[in-house]
Amino acid sequence: MPVDAESDIGQLRAQLSGLLAHARNNERLMRRLQLFELKLIQAQGMRELADALFSDYRRAFALDAVTLVLVDPEYELRRMLLDAGIEPQSVDGLSFLDDEQSLRRSLDAGGAPVLGPFEPSRHAVFFPVAGPAPASVALLPLARRQRLSGSLNLGSSGPGRFVPGMATDFMERLAAIVAVCLENVANQERLRYLGMTDPLTGVYNRRYFDQRLHEEANRALRSGQPLCCMMLDVDHFKRINDVFGHAAGDAVLREMTLHIKAQLRTSDVMARYGGEEFAVLLTQTEIGPALAIAERIRQTVADVRFAISGGTDLAVTLSLGVAILDRTRAPGTAAATLVAQADAAMYCAKNGGRNLVNVAPEQSAAG
Repeated sequence: MPVDAESDIGQLRAQLSGLLAHARNNERLMRRLQLFELKLIQAQGMRELADALFSDYRRAFALDAVTLVLVDPEYELRRMLLDAGIEPQSVDGLSFLDDEQSLRRSLDAGGAPVLGPFEPSRHAVFFPVAGPAPASVALLPLARRQRLSGSLNLGSSGPGRFVPGMATDFMERLAAIVAVCLENVANQERLRYLGMTDPLTGVYNRRYFDQRLHEEANRALRSGQPLCCMMLDVDHFKRINDVFGHAAGDAVLREMTLHIKAQLRTSDVMARYGGEEFAVLLTQTEIGPALAIAERIRQTVADVRFAISGGTDLAVTLSLGVAILDRTRAPGTAAATLVAQADAAMYCAKNGGRNLVNVAPEQSAAG
C-alpha cells in the first residue's frame, strides 16, 4: 500500500477516534444533564432547588460560581422563604431584585444567553457573592410567558470557558427547565399558603401559627436569640356583631388587621388565633422593644375610626398581652408556656380596664 494512502488512513482513523471520543463525552454530558434536570424537576421547595443549582450543578460541571437572581417586585418569593423558616439572605448565591430593569440592561433583548468576559460594571448584579470575580460568565435569562423572571448565572475562572458565539443549546435548555421549575415551586408554595391563611383577614391561621411557634421557639433556644409572643383581642367585639351585624364585625377585623401588620416586620408572624383574637411572634426581639411595638399597635387602632355600612364609624380598641420565651423551660414545653403567658397577660389587660398593654406578671421586671 502506498505511503500516502497509509498516512491518509491513519489521519482518518485519528479523526474517527476523535469524533468517537467527542460523541462519548457528549453522551456523558447529556446523561449528567438528564440526571440533574430530574433533580430540578423533583425539587419540592425553593431551598431544594437552590441547593441543586448552587451545589450539585456547580460541582458536576466544574464551575467556580453559580448564582440565581430573581425578580420579586411583590416580595412574594422572599415571603415564601421566610414562611419556610429560611432567611433569604442566608442562601448563598440567591439574590432578589425589585424590578427587572437592571436585568434587562445586561441581558440580551431577545432572551438568548449572554456569554463573554466578566465586566464589573455590567455583571456585578449577577454575582453578588463573596470571593474572586469570575473571568468569563454565562448569563441565562429565565422567562415564562414573555415575562423575565430572573437570571441563572454561571461563572468560571477560565477566560475561555464562556465566549461569544459558543453553542448554547445546553444552556438554553437548562434555563427553560429552571424557569419552569421555579414557577412550579412558586405555585406549590402558593397552594400551601392558601391552606395556611385565614380567608377573612388574609393573615396566617391557627394551624400555621402553632407550627411556626415551635420552630421559632426551638431556633431561639438553640441560637440564644430572644423571642416574644403578643396576644391581641378586640374589646367588646360581641357588641359590634350584636348591634351592627356580623358583616360590620368582619369589616372591622379586615381593616384592623392591616393597621396591625403595618407596625410589624416581614419576619414577624401574625395569625388569627380564633374569633377576634390574634397572635404575633416577634423574632429576635427583647421584651422592652416588644412592649413598645404592642403600645404602637394599641394606639394606632384606638386612633382609627372604622367605617361600616350606613355611614356609621366605630371606635375600636385592643387589649394586648406580651411575654418573652422562658429559657429555663424544656424545648417541649417552652413554646406552649410562651403563648400561655402572653394569653394570661392579655386577660390581665382586659380585667384592668381594656385598651391596655400588659406584660406577663413574672416578666414585668425584664423590660
